[in-house]
Parts: sequence; C-alpha cells; structure tokens
Amino acid sequence: MELCYETERLALRLLREDYAEPALYFYEKNREVFEAWEPDRPMFFYTRKFQASLLRAEFQMALKGNALRFWIFEKGNPWDIIGTVSFQNIIRSVYQTCQIGYKLDEDFWHRGYAREAIARTLSVALYELDLHRVEALVLPENLSSIRLLQALGFEEEGICQSCIYLHGSWADHLRYSYLRP
Repeated sequence: MELCYETERLALRLLREDYAEPALYFYEKNREVFEAWEPDRPMFFYTRKFQASLLRAEFQMALKGNALRFWIFEKGNPWDIIGTVSFQNIIRSVYQTCQIGYKLDEDFWHRGYAREAIARTLSVALYELDLHRVEALVLPENLSSIRLLQALGFEEEGICQSCIYLHGSWADHLRYSYLRP
C-alpha cells in the first residue's frame, strides 16, 4: 500500500502528525456542516494537540491494516485539505469487510470530487487490502450522500434501527454495501 494515490484532479494521502494544523483548519472550517451528520465532538477535538494525536493513531492503524483515512487535496495544493475518505472497522477472516466514511469541504461540493476520491480509494480497499465488502451507513434525510453512494454502485440493503447515537438520541441509518466484483 502506498501513502499517496492520485486521480485526474486529486491527491489522496495518508497523513502524519505534521498535518495537524491543516486538519484542524479543515474541521473548524466545516464544523457546522459536519456536525449535522456526525456524533457530537468534545471541545478538545478542535485543538491542534488532539488532531496531532489522532493523525498519529490513524497512521499506526493504517500500518497495521485496521483502518485507513485518505485526506483529499487538489493536485498542486499539498497543504489545503478538502476532504477525507476513511475505511474503518476493517474485519478480516471470513468477513473481509469494513465501513466507509467520507466528508468534503462545503466549498468543494457539486464538483464530482467526492465521487472521484471514493472511487479511487474504494479500489485500494478492495484490491490492495483484499476486502470483499464495504458498507456505508447514511441518515435517510442525507439525500446527497444517498445519491453519491448509488452513483458509485452501492446497493441499499435496508434500515439499521437505532444504530448510531447522534445529538442526544439513537438514529436509524440506511445501510448500503458495495461488493467486490
């Protein structure tokens, strides 16, 4: 597995802790948008120190093959993070499965960047990590994410009832999956 992959317009990289400041800026800039769809974050999440420790931990998990977070950059702009695609909860053995998560800076929506980044990293997960199945959980009202998953070839499997604790209550999510051909 490499540390950097490219598409026509993007660089997708695993990062080390020296990117803590750009990671923090990315999260702070998009805080309101991201928090609508994600669990509540503690205040220390929005600190350089925490982002450095998170990047360190994520890099170690990538080396062990437990999880991967690709940070998205426009080609030619190596410091401004515009998004992430992550593969978490990688389970080996007879499962060879994981869950995908993604987020994109609001200023870069509707340009096809998320689709481009996910398509490339999905190939890495399936063929370099030798996974068979990638699952995505999405809130039923997140229509943009649903359209994105469908455009990438994910299939809806049903509802996961009360599966994620969001903003003080348990929320149902739709489950999508992508199987390696």
